[in-house]
Amino acid sequence: MKLIVAIIQPDKFEEVHQSLIDNEIFRITVSRVTGHGQQEDPELYRGQEVRPNLLPKVRLEIGVNDAFVEPTIEAILRAARHGDGTVGDGKIFVLPLEEAIRIRTGERGGSAI
Repeated sequence: MKLIVAIIQPDKFEEVHQSLIDNEIFRITVSRVTGHGQQEDPELYRGQEVRPNLLPKVRLEIGVNDAFVEPTIEAILRAARHGDGTVGDGKIFVLPLEEAIRIRTGERGGSAI
């Protein structure tokens, strides 16, 4: 089992969500977060250029069985890119998931996902 964490641009969320659904990945957790990577989008404030410290992003967390790791990554990559890819499109992290427990039934392991 793996936990896939993706940080994407807010305007790409609907496309990524649909891409995941098309690949039969339905169980996700979504959070609005702020962060900063390499992108530098200066803004004008009272006539002066200001570089924002934190920019709005969307964080997806998806627990998957090993067979769904690559389809999940491909679905996100396909939908989250702007054109051929631009700075700030996001990141995907794949982490080992030691245990999953369904609270309602107490079921454990891959079947709890």
